[in-house]
Amino acid sequence: MSGLRVWLGAAVVLALSVAADLSTGRAGTIEEARGRLDADVRYLAADDLEGRGVGTDGLNKAADFIQSEFQKAGLDVTRIDGGAFQKFEIVTGATKGPVNSLKLVAPDGTVTELEMGKDFEVCSFGGSGKIDVELAFAGYSIDAPKEGYSDYAGFDAKGKALLVMRRNPGQTGGADPHGGNPHATGEGKGPDLTRHADLRAKFSQASQHEAAAVVFMNDPHAIGEAAESRKSQISKTESTVVAAAEAFIAADPANEAAVKEAQQKLTEAVRKLQSDREAAKTADYDVLMKFGYAGNGGEAKSPLPAVHITQAIANKALEGALGKPLKVLEAEIDSDLKPRSAVLTGWKLQGEVSVEQTRSEVKNVIGVLEGEGPLAGETIVIGAHYDHVGKGGANSLAPGSTEVHNGADDNASGTVALIELARHFGSLPQKPARRLVFIAFTAEELGLIGSARYVKEPVFPLESTIAMFNMDMVGRLQDNKLTIFGTGTSPRWEPELKALNETAKFEFAFKPEGFGPSDHSSFYGKKIPVLHFFTGTHPDYHRPSDDADKLNVEGIARVTALLEPLIAETAANPERPAYVEVKGTANPMRDGSRPYVGTIPDFGTTDPGYAISGAAPGSPADKAGLKAGDRIVKLGTNAITGLDDFDLALRKFKPGEEAEFTIIRAGLEIKVKVTFAPPR
Repeated sequence: MSGLRVWLGAAVVLALSVAADLSTGRAGTIEEARGRLDADVRYLAADDLEGRGVGTDGLNKAADFIQSEFQKAGLDVTRIDGGAFQKFEIVTGATKGPVNSLKLVAPDGTVTELEMGKDFEVCSFGGSGKIDVELAFAGYSIDAPKEGYSDYAGFDAKGKALLVMRRNPGQTGGADPHGGNPHATGEGKGPDLTRHADLRAKFSQASQHEAAAVVFMNDPHAIGEAAESRKSQISKTESTVVAAAEAFIAADPANEAAVKEAQQKLTEAVRKLQSDREAAKTADYDVLMKFGYAGNGGEAKSPLPAVHITQAIANKALEGALGKPLKVLEAEIDSDLKPRSAVLTGWKLQGEVSVEQTRSEVKNVIGVLEGEGPLAGETIVIGAHYDHVGKGGANSLAPGSTEVHNGADDNASGTVALIELARHFGSLPQKPARRLVFIAFTAEELGLIGSARYVKEPVFPLESTIAMFNMDMVGRLQDNKLTIFGTGTSPRWEPELKALNETAKFEFAFKPEGFGPSDHSSFYGKKIPVLHFFTGTHPDYHRPSDDADKLNVEGIARVTALLEPLIAETAANPERPAYVEVKGTANPMRDGSRPYVGTIPDFGTTDPGYAISGAAPGSPADKAGLKAGDRIVKLGTNAITGLDDFDLALRKFKPGEEAEFTIIRAGLEIKVKVTFAPPR
């Protein structure tokens, strides 16, 4: 450690030297940098780039722009098959397959053929397969015993096609048994809806209980609301007719123009009323969900088929087996908030559902500045993700919006800082002592997919990668506050940052954790020291309003200027930054609503289950012996087909409780005990 102390002394001198440059001779350069950053971010955050959503031409345009700027900066952009792009494919959509047919079979053998688009529709987030199983009514497919309600209590769903209502009980005035955020759902905006109303949550619960298929139905309350809404509209139109008639009667007969105008308005109002009444006669309030609603299931797609059927079809089985239509069952559940789950003895669903996923090519953009000297074989990675959420969808915080989400702060700001760092180091007369690898990561918004792919298929060996610096949302510097994650991942980071801050003058917030909500996490999982720079969240996060005009471009320039000497020091220091295991995960958007386990997702696998790329040091998962490459397929009695299942299953447990995890490791099934920790 004596060498490190000597180096830190030199670091202070270097920081003061850099400060002198910034305040005098380099003032013009900083001003020019500010202009470049502004121009770059306005290009990346323009509407023409379609929110840089995965699968869009705009994301490809952004990749081409970054590659071009890397090349202009003097980086080598030929290291991946002669180019800059590390290409791979991910799931970006779904289409209906060639065979989708269903029929309802009664106990006496009577068959009701279902017509797609009229009697049923396929759900894009479900899987494919043949169906020939018994039907069962599973209420709302909610399993929340801690909140006093479970449709699965005492009910065996295994191997059955489950009839499931949308939304949740308690909408008609009963007490809400679910708690949680009433708006945390993709299923509507009403105050009585909870996170349990989300379609994917219901689907995941059915999957965990090993159902054979999920058959969604509109809840009668929602249909009633739609009918009442139409009645209300007709009532308003009737009022318009009355007002128009009164105005016509009151018109001065001597004023021919006024009479004619009043008559015209009355005629229009009457015609509108007639139209509304005719439409009401044939109105279908039991509308099937369109294919594509609620997403495509992602890489680790569940094999569980999912469809949506009309109440008319569902009631044939419900009334035949239970003697009650869905409306009565819903009312009974609301009356005492007790489930009415039951097997529909003798009733079967038969047929086949086919859903085919569509895939798109995505790419990390990589530029390399080779080192020179005895340390040239070692690598420092500098990164930022360049994708965003496109025109909304599942990752948007503006429900239902189809506007371009420009993502100026998230993460055009980090991307332009990355490009500017490439320009700085590429323009220096002397090569760095270690190799600098600049990476613009793709598909971060879908789960750190780009960085996960890089550490899985690194261009340069990870064992000789000594550090990773990441920038994500560095465009909204306010009150001079800069948050830096990963400061505990090497003992070197905090002293060096404090020395540099003698001139940078930020209000630092140090977060020691190496695992967190951005691409640095993928590298820390491989035991590489990391630092992640972040200027904070804001009301425009993941909304269409995250525009370039709201950025603090000078703040981006200051963050970039802080990183320049930090990277230079790390490259030149003969000692590698020592790696330190830090317990816990830093997440500025965490909700603290479920026990802590400490698993790190691996989004690069399509095998069923929840695959992990590692466990946070000292976490319950780490203590239980979970390792990179493990695939969790069961948590307690809950079958796990993906991350959604795992997240929901966790909510059924409390901190301090122990549960058995069934994992697949190297092809073998292993069971381990995990004791849950408090939320973090």
